[in-house]
Amino acid sequence: MTFLHLLDGAEVLLQSGNAEISGVEYDSRRVKPGDCFVAMRGESTNGNRYIDAAIGQGAVAVVTDSDEEKPRCGVAWAQVPHGRRALARISANFYRRPAEKLQITGITGTNGKTTTSFLIESILQAAGRKCALVGTVEYHVAGEVLPAPHTTPESLELAQLFSSALGAGATEAVMEVSSHALEQQRVFGIPFDVAVFTNLTRDHLDYHQTMERYFDSKCILFHGCGTEPPRVAVLNIEDEYGAKLAGSRKWELRITYGIAAGDFHAEKIDSGRNGTRFDVVMPEGTIPIWSPLVGRVNVYNILAAAAAAYGRECSMEAVEKGVAGLASVPGRFERVDCGQGFYAVVDYAHTDDALRNLTALARALVSKNHGRVITLFGCGGDRDRSKRPLMGEAAGRGSDFVVVTSDNPRSEDPLAIINDVLPGLQRTGTRYTMEPDRLKAIALAIDEARPGDIVLIAGKGHEKTQITREGAAPFDDAEVTREVLRSLGYEPCAPAVAGKVAG
Repeated sequence: MTFLHLLDGAEVLLQSGNAEISGVEYDSRRVKPGDCFVAMRGESTNGNRYIDAAIGQGAVAVVTDSDEEKPRCGVAWAQVPHGRRALARISANFYRRPAEKLQITGITGTNGKTTTSFLIESILQAAGRKCALVGTVEYHVAGEVLPAPHTTPESLELAQLFSSALGAGATEAVMEVSSHALEQQRVFGIPFDVAVFTNLTRDHLDYHQTMERYFDSKCILFHGCGTEPPRVAVLNIEDEYGAKLAGSRKWELRITYGIAAGDFHAEKIDSGRNGTRFDVVMPEGTIPIWSPLVGRVNVYNILAAAAAAYGRECSMEAVEKGVAGLASVPGRFERVDCGQGFYAVVDYAHTDDALRNLTALARALVSKNHGRVITLFGCGGDRDRSKRPLMGEAAGRGSDFVVVTSDNPRSEDPLAIINDVLPGLQRTGTRYTMEPDRLKAIALAIDEARPGDIVLIAGKGHEKTQITREGAAPFDDAEVTREVLRSLGYEPCAPAVAGKVAG
């Protein structure tokens, strides 16, 4: 492909040269001979500093968003006003615009994105459709499960994933779309057919500063990011921000959902230790639903997925089969069972709203036998400090005993983070202890448990590392919990089951 073909549709301020291009890269360390290097300003670094390194690696063309950089001799050159938008157009062109050949469903919101995306994928597969999935936990492409370094990857990786999916016969894609990706225009030019809004609660304010700006970022998915708005919008009418968004009339079809209200709502909910049963009431009738996933929050997730599937013209039978077929979502209410007589659950809850939902579900599961809720959690370092006391209060109000520990402290002192948590926790009067070493903290929480109790290991969920000042080190909450249980003599450990608590 020539450089001019690669730039087709991109915003270009000036251009020279027309080299033959064999690849595209934005990381100079990965550049190979014949590549085009896209040099753009990032959040923590400026790719323009590595232009000469990329040329040294064999780059034959450079696209830059800096007006300070001058064309290099013998290298094709383009200056653009926005690096990430340019990367998106260039990546799409190089891989022959794969996103335009797929029907893409995007899910955004603070909580519920991952489970909702897994549910939609399961329903689409039950409808006989080949599907790719891009999300927080992992990517599914051509039957292969790939690690997910980001909830929403850069546009180059997205184009590669979509191209691979098309090559394997996929017709659909389901993807979580983070507020960061929308704000940074990593999904620029992707034509979403269906867009889902789950909810909006306090999170990422270290980045967005205010809830209004956070909400504005989410709205980009529904307005279109370099494209027309999606054909279908699926909106949680029982969330104040979802209700606000529902006032727009930008879409061909608007579907609202909620437990008590909406085009899709629930009746006859029966959620217990073995799963959840209820009726989905929709415009065309009622679907009886059985799901291994437990709790009220998963009723919302199932309603969102059913509404999105309706927007993608899936049958009611496919919805019923797809929901029933999803038994697990890694790191989402994931039970670790070594025959210990009490529940041990790993969950990704890392906001005050998510902790309230998690502890409420735990309370409902153990209340019949007068069991206690023991909650372990921490707060991420280098992130919004204002949510820390809110998380402390949520954990304290929902629990009988709380262990405050480290999450991913990053560059911060773990004890300083814990001190930010304590004012909210102490307001509740709930008994607690502090242990910054997460492994020791998990052992403390488990040692506190008695038969009939539930131990919630919250905050990291599916993550396989812990990030400290020293960098990322292996740390898997589920595996550490198993090791602690083994050390106490509980054997053999059964595989973790996500979303289901056996009675």
